[in-house]
Amino acid sequence: MHYIDLNCDMGEGIGNDAAIMPFISSSNIACGAYAGDEHTMRSTVDLAMQYDVAIGAHPGFNDKANFGRTNQQLEGNELYDLITSQVYALHHICREQGAKLHHVKPHGALYNMAATSREMSVIIAGAIKDVDPELKLYGLSGSLLISEATNAGLTAVSEVFADRSYLDDGTLSPRSMPGAVIKSEDLAVEQVIQMVTTGKVTAITGDIVPIIAETICLHGDGEHAAAFAQRINQSLRDHRLIIRYP
Repeated sequence: MHYIDLNCDMGEGIGNDAAIMPFISSSNIACGAYAGDEHTMRSTVDLAMQYDVAIGAHPGFNDKANFGRTNQQLEGNELYDLITSQVYALHHICREQGAKLHHVKPHGALYNMAATSREMSVIIAGAIKDVDPELKLYGLSGSLLISEATNAGLTAVSEVFADRSYLDDGTLSPRSMPGAVIKSEDLAVEQVIQMVTTGKVTAITGDIVPIIAETICLHGDGEHAAAFAQRINQSLRDHRLIIRYP
């Protein structure tokens, strides 16, 4: 029997967390920079605990106006502080509420920039390790986030995306590109099953790209996120896959 993790970005103020949580195994909770605040962090941790869903910190650029999806150039110490302050905030809340922080997954532009920047990936991995060396790092499959997390001694979890298309180099299509966000349930399910069962994804160019699928991301701010979560969960179980966090 094969195991797969299904994760979702949550605590972002979208209002659908309660509808999604029963169908996932890992949550990535906004830590107040690009979205969320102490109240949303606490309530989302509570919700995750109810469903035995792994709790992850989802740090991003301090940029609520653009939902953390605009590139920023930070000095090394600024990036380190950006990560540690957000992860510590959720770590503290978890301890107060009797929960365990399981992983860290960078958000938005921070995630995409770090995927191709060794310097950023080294700083992010080091910051996470300094908070808690037991934390796992969720990063884009085949990216520098994965290799540098491993080099730092962290457990790296290779992530693929249900609702985003890919370029032929294995990176995500920019959101400015037509077709970057997958809005069809059928297409999302088809891509998920292809990635999980074959270790490959069909890029937006039509090329077949090898990937490692250890966790599948579904964006909680998607228009049909709750329906996607239920449909993908059912499809994975139909293929005799057990959904659980790593």
